[in-house]
Amino acid sequence: MSDNSKNIAERFGSMVFNDKVMKERLPKDVYKALRKTIANGTHLELDVANVVASVMKEWAVEKGATHFTHWFQPMTGVTAEKHDSFIMPDGEGRAIMEFSGKALVKGEPDASSFPSGGLRSTFEARGYTAWDPTSYAFIKDNTLYIPTAFCSYSGEALDKKTPLLRSMEALSRQALRVLRLFGHNDCKRVVSSVGPEQEYFLIDKSMYLKRPDLMYCGRTLFGARPPKGQEMEDHYFGAIKNRVSKFMREVDEELWKLGVYAKTEHNEVAPAQHEIAPIYSESNIATDHNQLIMELLKSVAAKHGLTCLLHEKPFAGINGSGKHVNWSISTDTGINLLEPGDTPFENAQFLLFLVAVIKAVDDYQDLLRVSVASAGNDHRLGANEAPPAIVSIFLGDELTEILNALENDTLYVGKGKTLMEIGATVLPHFPKDTTDRNRTSPFAFTGNKFEFRMLGSAFNIAGPIIVLNTIVADVLKQFTDELEESKDFRVDLSKLIKRTIKEHKRIIFNGNGYDPDWVKEAERRGLSNLKTTPDALPAFIRPKNVEMFVRHNVFSEHEIHSRYEILLENYSKTINIEALTMMDMVNKYVIPAVIAYQNELAQLVLSKKSLGADIPVSLEENLLSKIARLADCLGKRLENLSQQTIAVREIKDKLELARAYREKVCTAMNELRLVVDELELLVSSRHWTLPTYTEILNSVNE
Repeated sequence: MSDNSKNIAERFGSMVFNDKVMKERLPKDVYKALRKTIANGTHLELDVANVVASVMKEWAVEKGATHFTHWFQPMTGVTAEKHDSFIMPDGEGRAIMEFSGKALVKGEPDASSFPSGGLRSTFEARGYTAWDPTSYAFIKDNTLYIPTAFCSYSGEALDKKTPLLRSMEALSRQALRVLRLFGHNDCKRVVSSVGPEQEYFLIDKSMYLKRPDLMYCGRTLFGARPPKGQEMEDHYFGAIKNRVSKFMREVDEELWKLGVYAKTEHNEVAPAQHEIAPIYSESNIATDHNQLIMELLKSVAAKHGLTCLLHEKPFAGINGSGKHVNWSISTDTGINLLEPGDTPFENAQFLLFLVAVIKAVDDYQDLLRVSVASAGNDHRLGANEAPPAIVSIFLGDELTEILNALENDTLYVGKGKTLMEIGATVLPHFPKDTTDRNRTSPFAFTGNKFEFRMLGSAFNIAGPIIVLNTIVADVLKQFTDELEESKDFRVDLSKLIKRTIKEHKRIIFNGNGYDPDWVKEAERRGLSNLKTTPDALPAFIRPKNVEMFVRHNVFSEHEIHSRYEILLENYSKTINIEALTMMDMVNKYVIPAVIAYQNELAQLVLSKKSLGADIPVSLEENLLSKIARLADCLGKRLENLSQQTIAVREIKDKLELARAYREKVCTAMNELRLVVDELELLVSSRHWTLPTYTEILNSVNE
C-alpha cells in the first residue's frame, strides 16, 4: 500500500465519533448500552448519556473542536445549526470545558422562524432537538456536529429526519413479519439502504456574481442558447479539467474525513455539469451524508473561486441536474431482499418483495410524484433529459417475461432453468447487467435494487425515501395479514403473487418514456400524469394517503396537512421571487442596454446620412427597427408580468394561489423571456453586461 493510500485509510472517518472510536474510548458497559439503544431504538438513560457526552467532548476537544451544535433538517430543504461553546465558568473566574448528557441528548433552539405549516403559532418559539444515535457525530470547522431530530413543544415533527426514522421502523416491522413466514427467525431488523448520485454544475464565481438570477433564484431567468451546448456529446465522461479536478480531490478528502464514502465522480452530459456518488448506507445516514455532500460542494467550490449550482434547471435548453436514488432493502444478517437468489425458496421470497414494490408504486404513484414536486423540478421532469412526470416501473424484458409466465401459468424459457411455479424450480440466474438502467424510466429495477430517478438535484432525499419506505411497508402489511391466516402457505403465496402481477402490471413499462405515444398509453392504462407541482400536491392530502401514513405512525394527519401547506407556500414564494428578480433585471440591465444600443445605432444612422445620401445605412436601420419593435414588446410584456404578479397576491387559498402563479405568472415570465433572449442575440456585447450562456458554461476552462 502506498503512503498516499495509507494516508487515505488513516484519514477516513478521522473526524467521526464512529463505532471504532466509541468501542475504544467508552467503558464496556456504556458501549453495550449505547449499542443496544442504537439497535433497538430504546431510550438512552441519562447516566449512560453523561458518560458518552464526556468521552465525546474529550475526543472532540482533542480534534480541535471548541463548539457543539445539534444539526437538524427543518422543512426548509437545507440543514440548520445553532453553535454553543464547551466553555463554562468554574466559579473562580476561569473557564472549563464541559458537555453534559442532557446537552448531548436534547437541545432547545428557537423554532419560531422555521416553517411549520400551521403546526404552531409564531409566538410559540420553543422547539426541541433530539440526538439520533444511529447517525454518528462528527467534527467540521472546529465544531462537534450532533445529528438530531427536530420537533415542536407539543411533539409534532418539524423536520425531515423524524418521519424518516419512523418510516424505516415501519418498513422493518412489516418486512420482519414477511421473513418470519419464510423461516428467517434470526433476523432482528430490516433496513432500507440508499446510494444517491448527486449531479451539479460548476461555474466561475465571477460569472455567478454578475447574474442576480443565479444568486437569488439558483437558475438563469434569461439566456439565449449558445452556439455550442451539449450537441456534440463531448463533455459526458470527458477528461476532467484541472481546476475541476483539484476541486473534486478536495471534496473527496473532506468527505472521507467525515466518513462519507465518496466513490465516483465524472463529467455529466451538459457543459460544466458533474456528478458525485457515494457507496450505499442506511437511509437516515445516507440522508445526512447527502446533505453534507451538498454543503461541501458549495463551500469547497468557493475556496476554488467557483460556485456550485444545485438547481434542477440552471440553464434553459441545457440538461438539468437530478439526483438518482438507488434504494434497496436488506436484513441485519446480510440478506438483500431484492436479490433474486439461487434457490427456490429465495426465488419465492424475492418475487414476493418484488411484487410488493410493484403494487406499492402502482397504488401510490401519486405520492411518489408528490415527493419530487417543486418549482425547480417542474422545469426538468419530462424535458427529454429526465423521466416524465408519469410514474412507471422498468423491469427489463427478462424479468417482465418471468412475471408474465407466472401470471399466465405458462412455461418460461429463458437463460437457465425453466420456471414452472413458485418454489418448484430455481429462477434463471439473473445477473445485474440483464436489465438496462433505462434513463427514461422514473423507477427502474437494476439487478438487486431500484433506482428512483425523478428527484431534483437540490432535494433532501428524506422526502422520497419516507414515501418509498412507507408505501412498501403498507403493502407488506397487506400481504402478511393475508398470508399469516394461510392454511397452505405455498399455494396461497403463489396465488397472491399471481394476483398482484395481474392487478398491477399496468405500472410496468420497459419502453421509451420520452415517446409521445407513451402519454396516450399511460392514460389508457389509467396512470396519473401530474405535470406540475400544483397538479401533484393535492394528492398528499387524499384520504387514502393520509390514512396510510397515519396507519404506520409516520405522519399524523396534522403533520401531513402542515407539510402540504409548506410545499404550496414554498412553490408560490419561489415563483414570486423569480418574477420580482426578472422584473428587476429587465429594468436595471436589459432596458438600459437596449436603449443605449438603439441610441448608438440611431446616432450612427444620422451621422452616415449627414455625410451623403449615397452612403448605405440599411444594415443599421434594419437592425434598429428590429430592436425597436422588440423593445416595444419588451415594455408591454414587462408590464403584463408586473400586473399578473400583483393580481395573484389577492388570492387567499394556497392551492389556488399556486395554480395562479403557475398559469399566469409563469406564463408571463416565459413570454417576457422570449423577447429578452432574442434581444440578447442582437444587442452589442459591449452593452449587454449580463454574462451569456457561452461565457458562463465555459468559465471553468483551464
